[in-house]
Amino acid sequence: MKARILDIVRGTTVDGPGFRTAIYFAGCAHNCPGCHNPQSWDFSGGEEMELQDIVDIIYEEDFDVTLSGGDPLYQPMFASALIERIHELGKRTWVYTGFLWEEIIENPLLRDAVSQAEAVVEGRFLETLKNPDLAFRGSSNQRIIDVKKSLETATPVEIMRI
Repeated sequence: MKARILDIVRGTTVDGPGFRTAIYFAGCAHNCPGCHNPQSWDFSGGEEMELQDIVDIIYEEDFDVTLSGGDPLYQPMFASALIERIHELGKRTWVYTGFLWEEIIENPLLRDAVSQAEAVVEGRFLETLKNPDLAFRGSSNQRIIDVKKSLETATPVEIMRI
C-alpha cells in the first residue's frame, strides 16, 4: 500500500503535544486562503511511499505521530492503515484535517480512518480568525477533538480550547 507523502519531520514539537514524528501527506482541495503550507495542495506532489517504510521510520524514532499535509483524509484508506499500525506500536496519533468532525463521522471512510487516532484537529483555516497564541491550531474556529470520547458520545468532545 502506497501514499503520496511530502515530508516526514522527525522530533517536531509544533504538531501536537511532546516530541512527534510528523507525516505530511500530499494533496488538499480545501485551498484555505492564508494556508501556511499551500505547496501541499498538489495531489501529485511529494513521492510515493510504502506503508511499511513509514512505519519503520515511526518505529525508529519512537515518538507519537501527527498526520498532516495537505490533508491526510484525502487518502483515507492509507491513513486508516497507518493509524492502525501506529496504534499497534503503542503510539498515539493526531490527525490534522480541513474536514469538520461532523463531515468525518458522516463519511464511513473518513470515520474509519480516524477511529483509532487520539485526536483530530479539524476545520478549515480561516485567515480572519488566525491567532498565533492558540495551541496546535492556526485559527480559532478549529477544534481539537478527542476521537474516542466523541465516537462514544456521538457528539464532538474537545480536548482543549485554549
